[in-house]
Amino acid sequence: MADKNKFDLVVVGSGPGGYWSAIRGAEYGLSVAVVEKDPRLGGTCLLVGCIPTKALLHNAEVLDTFRRAQEFGIKAGEFSLDWPQAQARKDKIVGKHSKGIEYLFRKNKVEWIKGRARWSGPGRLEVTPPQGAAFTLEAKNIIFATGSEARLLPGLKAGGRVLTNIEILALAQVPKSLAIIGAGAVGVEFASMYTRFGTQVTLLEMLPRILPIEDEEISREIEKALKKQKVAIHTGARVDKVEPAPDKVKIDFTAEGKAQSLEAEYVLVAVGRRPVTEGLNLEASKVQLDRGFIRTDAYMRTAEPGVYAIGDVVAGAPQLAHAASMEGMVAVAHLAGRPAQPLDYRNCPNCTYCEPQVASVGLTEKAARDRGLRYKVGKFSFAGNSKATILGQHEGFIKLLADEKDGTVLGVHMIGPLVTELISEATLGMQLQVSADEIMQTIHAHPTLYEAMLDAANSVYGLTINM
Repeated sequence: MADKNKFDLVVVGSGPGGYWSAIRGAEYGLSVAVVEKDPRLGGTCLLVGCIPTKALLHNAEVLDTFRRAQEFGIKAGEFSLDWPQAQARKDKIVGKHSKGIEYLFRKNKVEWIKGRARWSGPGRLEVTPPQGAAFTLEAKNIIFATGSEARLLPGLKAGGRVLTNIEILALAQVPKSLAIIGAGAVGVEFASMYTRFGTQVTLLEMLPRILPIEDEEISREIEKALKKQKVAIHTGARVDKVEPAPDKVKIDFTAEGKAQSLEAEYVLVAVGRRPVTEGLNLEASKVQLDRGFIRTDAYMRTAEPGVYAIGDVVAGAPQLAHAASMEGMVAVAHLAGRPAQPLDYRNCPNCTYCEPQVASVGLTEKAARDRGLRYKVGKFSFAGNSKATILGQHEGFIKLLADEKDGTVLGVHMIGPLVTELISEATLGMQLQVSADEIMQTIHAHPTLYEAMLDAANSVYGLTINM
């Protein structure tokens, strides 16, 4: 075998976890290659997930601003959404950042190998390129970062009137009506986006509330906000049948104790994601699989020596791009013999880029109760925040849970303007195990949205100034 096919580290997959791992490995002085089956780098998040979705959500925000121009003393003429231009801008953003990863690989001397990889024995991967014969790579260490793909309901296939996160991002025009099955982060984001584009949106959620992993108060608040935006919402809804036709789709479902049906131009299936491990031949290794997910230890090691897994394929880990990236840092530090600190997933933030935005980190109130913890709650509404008034965005609040004995922050839950940015203070605070008292003693710039964190901390002790 030629030396050019031998590496200290081979990463399978170029999503956030994959490319972060590769670059960090190179920074540690390792010879690194990344095997990617798609023609572009970036994985689901960049190509058909987080980035293009948030680009279109920003279009919806700009549209909202134009609709409210009069409120800000600006006279605006006729305006409308230019969908082809919006799509072109989204694609340009994706292309720019995919090319950016290529540049980072060249800069750090990471080799990009195009093709599909599969396990072929200890320290070996068989790669099948788009053209030509398969070949073998040897690696002292392997990281599987192959990500996930959308789950579909039994009997359904993506295409035509049935959409996943991939197809909905490539629609030629804004649909007049859209049904969304699943009201987690993906479903709620697309509902928030398309209702502002003028689409008649219906959300169907099997569980009792939308954004079910969030604190119950947050779920109630976002449901109220979406209904105000004319999104029809059915919770506790069981989908019984989906019938796609050439020009529409019919959905039979049971909710509110009765059988119902609706018709829409398209249906988006957003009921979760499944790991991409099929075809990797991991069953021939010592890697342990759990319903297709890969089991790892705290350092992201699998049961196969020299093999690690990160990201959406990991059993029990949050399926979030930022979690994958940090898992990659842990894995590479460990395999390179550097100090490695396992992740505490309680300190991993969740962000949903709907309107108003939702963000959280740490324990929900129910989780704290279930653990038998004694805690205090501080809550502050953006109605009392001067910067929110300036922006004309008063919806929402910050809710802070603190240990009753020493004030240690247990969880922070936010809904309101730019809270996907504001959550960073709470996340860092939890990582450092700060108390509500320490947040109270921290000077917050004025006027800012993040002052609401200060007021929420004050509220824990009944000392809120601005409410």
